[in-house]
Amino acid sequence: MARLKMHHSITWERVARLVQETMFTLDNPGLCVACGEETDGVEPDARGYECEHCGEHAVYGLEELADALRG
Repeated sequence: MARLKMHHSITWERVARLVQETMFTLDNPGLCVACGEETDGVEPDARGYECEHCGEHAVYGLEELADALRG
């Protein structure tokens, strides 16, 4: 995956916390790399979904964000 320019609020700790929370709920969050807002109903491997907060096509699933932060 190409290097993503991420909102400053998207950190490894935040993504790891959300991944951990999904283990005990039916939530499926994603994060917008443009504005940092959380969106529910996002597949873990999602890329470029439209953000309901800012309108950018910049919502990524947790799996994709974890890969990007690792890389």
